[in-house]
Amino acid sequence: MAMTMTNTALAFFLLVAAASFLSLPPPSLAVTSPYVRPKPRATLSLLKDDDGRKPEQVHISAVGSDKMRVTWITGGDAPATVEYGTTSGQYPFSATGSTNTYSYVLYHSGNIHDVVIGPLQPSTTYFYRCSNDTSRELSFRTPPASLPFKFVVAGDLGQTGWTESTLRHIGGDDYDMLLLPGDLSYADLYQPRWDTYGRLVEPLASARPWMVTQGNHEVERIPLVEPHAFKAYNARWRMPFDAGASPSGSNLYYSFDVAGGAVHVIMLGSYADYAAGSAQHRWLRRDLAGVDRARAAFVVALVHAPWYNSNEAHRGEGDDMRAAMEELLRGARVDAVFAGHVHAYERFARVYGGKEDPCGAVHVTIGDGGNREGLAGSYVDPQPAASAFREASFGHGTLEVVNATHALWTWHRNDDDEAVVADQAWITSLASNPACNK
Repeated sequence: MAMTMTNTALAFFLLVAAASFLSLPPPSLAVTSPYVRPKPRATLSLLKDDDGRKPEQVHISAVGSDKMRVTWITGGDAPATVEYGTTSGQYPFSATGSTNTYSYVLYHSGNIHDVVIGPLQPSTTYFYRCSNDTSRELSFRTPPASLPFKFVVAGDLGQTGWTESTLRHIGGDDYDMLLLPGDLSYADLYQPRWDTYGRLVEPLASARPWMVTQGNHEVERIPLVEPHAFKAYNARWRMPFDAGASPSGSNLYYSFDVAGGAVHVIMLGSYADYAAGSAQHRWLRRDLAGVDRARAAFVVALVHAPWYNSNEAHRGEGDDMRAAMEELLRGARVDAVFAGHVHAYERFARVYGGKEDPCGAVHVTIGDGGNREGLAGSYVDPQPAASAFREASFGHGTLEVVNATHALWTWHRNDDDEAVVADQAWITSLASNPACNK
């Protein structure tokens, strides 16, 4: 079978030694939570439960306003075909796409199938099956074409027992789309972990669109041996970088609209060149220039390395990117920036240039999905004035854009396997603030 590993584990351990990695509360109400974090949980192992010929690792992502990309893997040859319809067991529509594979050291991936289906109706449940497989029917719900719109935001997921808890909490919510600011599988060169991750997230990722950007754990570059970064990530998690009004030309950064254009989402690449004059910087400038804030009530951005961070872990790692891009975001009145990388939660007030600014973005670190490296529990003391709430716990967030002026941000802590609301704040659109539109 293409996904069966031969000597890969041995090669991995030999190579990894040589590889290197790779309106809010006022300052007086800033909180450092006293919550005692739980112990780490072991990495899960999700093996194939069949002969590898069945479609697996199914996930979907939005393409434009009315299409969906369906991606899945088979161990052997199978057609890159999706059959779909709005009634269970009936599939009057079908689409065919492409198939690719990749090799990494001694690992050879299965057949990675990629099909774009549509046009689709908003707020509609579609039933579908992949590769003409009659043994299993999947379903997804398309996002709404207008507000309200609800995102789940979860970073640094990995595949541990805490990841499983986080996914279970997310699955219990009624949301429209998941945003992931980098660090997906924590494969860290060992490619079979990409397969087990795909199986772990499939129940959710096949039912709602997952829009992701890359983190440092996706780089997976080994000098001389595997010189091209993001090989597995680009092959397995293709995003709509070539769609919409502002194609970027790179799977590492892109943007898209939801809710009929009421929300513009920018997915930035912390590990792609972001310096002034770079391809990403030029694209971001064009993208922001094309945003009509009379139509886009909210604009949010995602990065991996946080631009604001009072945790001792990874301090300063996002500073260069902030210096290169923050002015562009403020000029476009970006409302919020979500980051991962730091394995803890932190919400800042509106900030710009290192200090509070009523026309700056709210910055949130949400790198607490459940990764195998554990939590980052040490914070700078005293707590910075702009840091509104911080806590080292696993969890996930939701951003519910209620209307053209208000969005509700909520952070749910994994508290003894229960999802507990630990932090919440209303975010007012900067487009609706006269003081920020002079």
